[in-house]
Amino acid sequence: SSRETTNSVSHFILMGFPSSPKMQLLYFGLFSVAYTLTLMGNAAIACAVRWDRRLHTPMYILLGNFSLLEICYVTTTVPKMLANFLSTSKSISFVSCFAQFYFFFSFGYDEGFYLSIMAFDRCLAICRPLHYPRIMTRQLCTGLVIFGWSCGFIIFLTPVVLISKLPYCGPNVINHFLCDPVPLMMLSCSEDITTQLIYSTFNHIFIIGTFLFILCSYALVILAVVRMTSEASKRKAFSTCASHLAVVTLFYGPSIMMYVSPGSGHPVKMQKIITLFYSVVTPVCNPLIYSLRNKEMKDALVKIFKTRAHKTRIRNLKCIHYTKSH
Repeated sequence: SSRETTNSVSHFILMGFPSSPKMQLLYFGLFSVAYTLTLMGNAAIACAVRWDRRLHTPMYILLGNFSLLEICYVTTTVPKMLANFLSTSKSISFVSCFAQFYFFFSFGYDEGFYLSIMAFDRCLAICRPLHYPRIMTRQLCTGLVIFGWSCGFIIFLTPVVLISKLPYCGPNVINHFLCDPVPLMMLSCSEDITTQLIYSTFNHIFIIGTFLFILCSYALVILAVVRMTSEASKRKAFSTCASHLAVVTLFYGPSIMMYVSPGSGHPVKMQKIITLFYSVVTPVCNPLIYSLRNKEMKDALVKIFKTRAHKTRIRNLKCIHYTKSH
């Protein structure tokens, strides 16, 4: 009987942003552009790190992996959101809904862990510059990369399994553009306080823990920079950390507002806007922040684009020559 009740809802309806058909098309255009820019920007950074040997250092290897993570993160939700703008049913199956929920939050957790790892790397590089090559070995860097990718998937298994086991017997309309856990738990036929507490505890520990770790890392960085005698060294240290701090602010600001602040029972419209900010807007901004504020990254991107343009030009000339000769 319990099993039949749990499986009585076979799909959910994602309301998204209710509006006129013209507005839906406008939203589709705007978010399509944002998604395309996110893919192009993060892919460019990942390719630059992969192809430019000068960027084969722990800092850029971590950045390249973070960019790939951003691509995976937005792809869990944005394509479905775009499809719903053009659809009248806006339905998502039970399994697909919880798969989206799991991957979206797992990649989100992984982003937090990567930002912490990147802060740790900068702290070591600036506070212990002489010992840095000996500490941040290839083996440690590889281990941190694997840890950053896998940790979120392991940790978030518990909340997603618990929430998916709740009884769903109708209604099935989610007033959101993605399968967010809070609206899902509100649709459950029974109010499970234990599941809500476990989910809330996971979010609080993750967000507060990683955020405090990053703050402590950069407090040590600032102390080390203040003690530096060379103005050039100070500028270089602040320059390498400024972009990372900007991304940390963009990531943790909305997350703390949404999941940690006492007034987390925000109106539904506000919840959608905040979620939209950290799931769509922030991933668009990150490549710009990292590429515009980092000279090595800018040089690598310019070099790659010039090389690609040169190869394309040679290929076109060969095609023209071949056509004329035949």
